[in-house]
Amino acid sequence: MRRRMVLCGVLAGCMGSGTGLAQGPAGGPASEVQRSYASLKGNVLKAADAMPATDYGYKPTPEIRTFARVVNHVTEAQLRSCGAANRTKELPKVPAETADKAAVVTALKASFAECDRAYAALTDTNLTESFDAFGSKRSRIGLMWGNVSHDNEQYATLALYLRLKGLAPPSSEK
Repeated sequence: MRRRMVLCGVLAGCMGSGTGLAQGPAGGPASEVQRSYASLKGNVLKAADAMPATDYGYKPTPEIRTFARVVNHVTEAQLRSCGAANRTKELPKVPAETADKAAVVTALKASFAECDRAYAALTDTNLTESFDAFGSKRSRIGLMWGNVSHDNEQYATLALYLRLKGLAPPSSEK
């Protein structure tokens, strides 16, 4: 009985102080997705930089994509998602998978610039704004979380390729 009263007192104190258990992260849902994007952006850019230029054509087996192709895929997806959120009409072209590292990384950085604008425009009040994207209506928050989710999947592939070449991925650095 005493335990129950203590527990009720603690819960009441949390609720009354504004620090309830269901409260989200500081700044709301827009801040949450912006923080996830910022962290992921650093890892993807560092991974692209870490792979030597001579290994941009590397693929672990003949059937799968090269490292450059995975980076280009991130670039394409970001331009499409963030370009839709920004309502950008003319998006830059993505270089060929056989392009040199400098061209591939330049395009990747351009896609992050497009996404920087999209994430900066994200607020808690415009999360549900709709866009025509990928053949259907998408919410702003759906586009932004979708981009983070997709880039996380692709970063895992980039990290694996780095490890296969004997390099530590950025997320493993201390």
